[in-house]
Amino acid sequence: MSLLPLHRAHDYRFLMSRWRTLALRLKVKFHTLTVVQGVKIHWLETNGEESQAIYLSSGVHGDEAAAAWGLLIWAEENEPLLSKHRFLILPCLNPHGLMLNTRVDHRGLDINRRFHLEEDEICGPWRRLIAGRDITIGLCLHEDYDGQGCYVYELSRHRPPVTQEIMANMKAIPPDPRRSMDGNRAKAGVIQRSKIPIHLPGLPEAVVLHQLGCGLTLTFETPSEFSFEDRVRAQVEFLNAVLSSPRIAGNTHP
Repeated sequence: MSLLPLHRAHDYRFLMSRWRTLALRLKVKFHTLTVVQGVKIHWLETNGEESQAIYLSSGVHGDEAAAAWGLLIWAEENEPLLSKHRFLILPCLNPHGLMLNTRVDHRGLDINRRFHLEEDEICGPWRRLIAGRDITIGLCLHEDYDGQGCYVYELSRHRPPVTQEIMANMKAIPPDPRRSMDGNRAKAGVIQRSKIPIHLPGLPEAVVLHQLGCGLTLTFETPSEFSFEDRVRAQVEFLNAVLSSPRIAGNTHP
C-alpha cells in the first residue's frame, strides 16, 4: 500500500497535497469546485479519450476518513488506468467535516441529504459540474459506524446485482452479515434498489447521480470500528474489483 499516515487521517491539507502531486504527475488540472469558509473543495478529471466518465467521490461525511484515504491510495496505485480512461474525481466534498472528524459540514448540515438543492453552497456547484456530463458509473465511498462488515448500496436494474460476486470475494474486510440495514433488505453485503427511493429526508449523492442519468451508482461502506488500515485496503479492493469486473465492463471502460 502507498504511504498511509495514520496520524494524519483528518489532515485535509495534507490529503489535498497528495492529490495535487498526483494531478501533476497525470498532467491534469486540479480544479476548485467552490470555497467554503476559506477552504477550497477540489475536483479533477483525467484525460481519457472517451466522452463518458467514471465518477468517483469520497469525504461527504468527515468522520469517514478511510473512504477519503482509500480513494487516494487507489488512485496513486492506478496511475496508468487513470491516464488511459476518463475519471471525474471529487476527493473530499466536506473538508471541514474531515478536519473536525464529524459527519456534518461547516454549517452543521449533512450534505448527503442536500444534493437536490441548487442553492446549497456545496451541492449547487456540484450539480453544475455534473450537469450535462455522460457518467456511466458512479462510485460513492463511505463508512458506517454500525457496520459489522463492508456492504454496498447498488442502484441499478441488473439481475442479479453486479456487486454480488464482488462482495462475496472481499478479503480485507468480509461482507456485513446482517439481513437488514437501515430498513433495507440485505444479502451478503448487498442492498439493491432498482428505483429511486421515496420518502427520504433529502436526496443523497448517489440518488441524484442516478436522476441525472447515471445508470449504475454504488455506495460502498466500510465499518468504521474496524482498523483504519483494513478499512482503507477494503476501499481500494472494492474499487479495483468494480473497475475490473466483466459484468460492469458494459457500463464502463476498464
